Amino acid sequence: MTDHDAPTLTAPASVAMAAHLQAHRRLIANTPALETSGRLVRVSGLLMEASGLRLPLGSVCVVRDGEYASEAEVVGFSREHLYLMPTGDLAGLSPGAVVEPVRYPSERLHYRDPLPERPRKESLTRRLPMGESMLGRVVDPAGQPLDGGPPLYQARAYAIAREPLNAMERDPVRLPLDVGVRAINAMLTVGRGQRLGLFAGSGVGKSVLLGMMARHTQADVIIVGLIGERGREVKEFVEDILGPEGRRRAIVVAAPADLPPLMRMQGAAYATALASHFRDKGQHVLLLMDSLTRYAMAHREIALALGEPPATRGYPPSVFAKLPQLVEQTGNGLNGCGSITAFYTVLAEGDDQQDPVADNARAILDGHFVLSRDLADEGHFPAIDIEKSISRVMHNVTSERHQKLALALKSVYARYQRQRDLIAVGAYSPGSDPATDQAIRLYPQVSKFLQQGMHDGVALDQSLDQLAQLLEGPAP
Repeated sequence: MTDHDAPTLTAPASVAMAAHLQAHRRLIANTPALETSGRLVRVSGLLMEASGLRLPLGSVCVVRDGEYASEAEVVGFSREHLYLMPTGDLAGLSPGAVVEPVRYPSERLHYRDPLPERPRKESLTRRLPMGESMLGRVVDPAGQPLDGGPPLYQARAYAIAREPLNAMERDPVRLPLDVGVRAINAMLTVGRGQRLGLFAGSGVGKSVLLGMMARHTQADVIIVGLIGERGREVKEFVEDILGPEGRRRAIVVAAPADLPPLMRMQGAAYATALASHFRDKGQHVLLLMDSLTRYAMAHREIALALGEPPATRGYPPSVFAKLPQLVEQTGNGLNGCGSITAFYTVLAEGDDQQDPVADNARAILDGHFVLSRDLADEGHFPAIDIEKSISRVMHNVTSERHQKLALALKSVYARYQRQRDLIAVGAYSPGSDPATDQAIRLYPQVSKFLQQGMHDGVALDQSLDQLAQLLEGPAP
C-alpha cells in the first residue's frame, strides 16, 4: 500500500474528529485530580504534626475526625512531616485523623462558572473576598461577616499573599494628608503614603485617636484591622468611635484576642491585602491597625511552638523579620497609582519606649506619635507628646513657613516643660528669662490648641491658620 493509497479524511470528518478531541480535552481538564490525604500523628499545644502529605508552606488543610473538622495551615515541616497551626478549636481530634488539602478557586468566593467546559484553576494558598461590596461591613480573618449582614456573594476572592513592590517604582511621598486632628496637621503633618506608629501604653486614647482620623481623614477607603484586642472593643469601636459616618467607607477586620495566633496574624495580613487591593485600583486608602504589637505576639506564639529559640525579651528573631514584611506592603503604589497611608498602634508595656517591638517599629516606620500618660491623666486629649513625636516626611509635604511655625511652637512647649516644676512651686522669678516668660504667657493657649474633642474635625488649612494666629497674633 503506497502513500497514494492511504485513506484521507474529508472535511466533515476532520471537523468531527477535531470536535471529538476537543470534547475529550474538556473532559480531562474538568476531571478532578487524584486527591491525597495524610494522617494526624501528633498534637502538642497548638502545634499539629501530620504525615503522608507533601504541601508547600502556607497551604490550607482540613483535619477531619468523624463528624468533627478543623481548618489548619502549614507553617513548617521536618523531613516527611508537616507542622500545622489550627484556625479553630482542637477539641475532638484523635490520633490518625485525616488531613486533606483545601483547594481554592481562583475566581469567585462562591464559584458559579457559567461555562462548564472552562477548567477551574485552583490554588493551595488562602484566598479571601475583596471588593467594593464589602464597604461598610465587619468581617473576621476568614472573610466571614460578623455584622449579621448577608454573605459576601458579590466579592471576588483574591490571594492575601502579595509580591513586594519595587522600591524604585513607588511614588515618593510629596503630598500632605489632612487627618482632621489639629495637633497632627499643624505639628506632625502626615504625607499621603506615609507609615506611622502610635506608641503608648493601655488606656491613653489610642482607639479614640484612630476613630477621629477614620472620620475626618481625606481618603477614599478606610481599612481597620482590630488585631488581638478585647472582643468587647470591636462593637464599641464600630458603633461609638468609628460611627455611621466613618463606617460607610470602611471595612473592619476583627481578630479578637481569643482567636488562635494564626488567625490573629491572618487578620493583619487580610487587612493589609484589602488596602493593597483598593490601592491597586488607584484609590487612596487609610489603613488603621490596632495593634502591631499583638501581631508580633501572635507570631511569637507560633515561632516558639515551632521550636525557634527566644532572643530579645522572649521574641524569636523571625518576629523582627516579619514586621517589615507586613509594613512594607503599605505606602504609595506604582507611579501614578493609589496610596496606603498606614497607622499602627504599638503597645509600650508599662509605657516602656524601649520595648523591643516598639524599638523595631520606630526603625521601620516613617514616624511615630507618642501618647503620654501624664497628659491623659491631666485630661489633655489627644494626649500626643509633641516633644517625643516626629513625622519624618513633614519637611517634604509642608511649606517653609509651616515648618518654622511648628518649630516655634515646639520650642515654647519644651521651654515651659523644662521649667514646669520651678513654676509650680513659685521658684521661678518672672523677668529672669524672656523666653521662659513668653512660654508661661503662651502655654495656656498652646495647651488649648493641642487639644480637640473626639467628634470635632479641624482641616489642615484651618490648623495652619490657627497656628499662625497663636504665634504671630491676629492678622491685621
